[in-house]
Amino acid sequence: MKPYFSTLTDLYNYASSRYARRTASEYADGTMRYSYSQFKDCCDNISRILSNFGIGATDKVAILSENKPNWSVAFFAITAFGRIAVPMLPDLSHDEVENILAHSEAKAIFISKKQLAKLSKETVERLNLVIDIDDFTFVKAAGESYTCDGKVSVPTPLDIAAILYTSGTTGNAKGVMLSHRNFCVNVMSSWYSFRISKKDVFLSILPMAHTYELSIGMLYPFAMGARVAYLQKVPTPSILLATLKQIRPTAMLSVPLIIEKIYKSSVIPAINGSKFLQFLQKHVSWLLYSLIGIKLRKTFGGRLKFFGIGGAKLDPTVEAFLKKTGFPYAIGYGLTETAPLICAAPPGKTAVGSTGKAVPGIQVKLADINPETGEGEITVKGPNVMLGYYKDYERTSSVLSHDGWFRTGDLACCDGKGRYFVRGRLGSLIVGASGENIYPEEIENVINSMDGISESLVIERDGQLIALVQFNDNLIDWNLEGKDKFIEDIEARKKAVLEFVNARVSKFMKIRSVEVQKEPFTKTATHKIKRFLYTKGDKPDSGETISQN
Repeated sequence: MKPYFSTLTDLYNYASSRYARRTASEYADGTMRYSYSQFKDCCDNISRILSNFGIGATDKVAILSENKPNWSVAFFAITAFGRIAVPMLPDLSHDEVENILAHSEAKAIFISKKQLAKLSKETVERLNLVIDIDDFTFVKAAGESYTCDGKVSVPTPLDIAAILYTSGTTGNAKGVMLSHRNFCVNVMSSWYSFRISKKDVFLSILPMAHTYELSIGMLYPFAMGARVAYLQKVPTPSILLATLKQIRPTAMLSVPLIIEKIYKSSVIPAINGSKFLQFLQKHVSWLLYSLIGIKLRKTFGGRLKFFGIGGAKLDPTVEAFLKKTGFPYAIGYGLTETAPLICAAPPGKTAVGSTGKAVPGIQVKLADINPETGEGEITVKGPNVMLGYYKDYERTSSVLSHDGWFRTGDLACCDGKGRYFVRGRLGSLIVGASGENIYPEEIENVINSMDGISESLVIERDGQLIALVQFNDNLIDWNLEGKDKFIEDIEARKKAVLEFVNARVSKFMKIRSVEVQKEPFTKTATHKIKRFLYTKGDKPDSGETISQN
């Protein structure tokens, strides 16, 4: 059926009654499981507890936890009764957590045992209620707050459902206000892009506090009666492979880094290490890709129908490979401010380098188009666009026009078929000496295609392009740092990167020098490098931003 809900309350009531006996969520190892009816009973009970402690409609309640079935219970216990959720990413620093809780004026928090140390004594004392999300026991319950006057309400489509923070330096928090309609429209957009049913099984590996996983990986399957499995441990390669074999998901969401690592660390070495596979690649390439596709689908459990990739741009070389193998990947594009879906390309309808077409019901156009290149800033209008930034009119008005058009900050072009191709961020665009537009992401794609390269970042320094490069762990022995052989090896590798890249890019895109990164780049929740930390010349600090875009 076509999903149509105007609020998360509608979605919650519909799904929990229609699919009452089916499994809603569980741990992959089977240690916790909710049927839809059990899920509703638990949410209703938690909502009553919140009301008893004076937490009612429009009050903010934070969630700080790793992925788990109880995360979605907490979310619906908040939003389905008119309260406002404040989801927080589990890798936030102590200062970021404190800043968000203060800025959002949260009255309560659901928090896991692992995250509890991030709350100061003063914050715990200020909150009406601190609930252990692992078992819903009280960490702190203020007796004077037990007033039983937390009145709930039935929210309207334009009421705030959640505030998600996409940046947060001290005193400079940026909270995206997303309405019930924003989330419900994303459920419908997901359905139009790729239809699932109550028979589908999702495996969740991305942070639920990110709109990508929240809207498409949690709300969408819940609305359709599907089952979502969660990991209790960090998804290391060995744990993930074992879970895929056990759960055999039909759908899952990922970021480019995961599939790119599989390609670089498993596929390429396997081909280069086999004369037979090299022969197939040269003479019968279609057979090679077919065999790899079969192996890849088997690795993911054998039932995968939808492998959504979003959060950052996928390496075109890796995407071309996935397309040739027939792997059921999909591409999505969006931002936290659009909850998040703007464009989508479902399995079988992807084009290498494209984010796909605008999803139904959403208007997309390019603003300030360069007549020479056809590139312009992506702007969006529709029921998926945020209400604004919480308590920040100036920043809201800088990106959201009075007639509802939202400026994404992404530069793109559009082909004759309505497909968008994102070139880069306005903020990362580098203007060359003769006025050329240089997109560092394009140079980084070339660098990352080189054997032995883990990640890279291209920045401008004193009018020159500099490549910051991190090599694969097994290539450099940092224990020998400072010794002659180590220095010679590093210089040889830097020279090889310089020659490799400059032989493949335009004259105005050539890099001047290469710098080797010893430590991993500081990243966002969707594994994008926090570019501004390096372009500003600052030393990376994990407590400096909470970007989710």
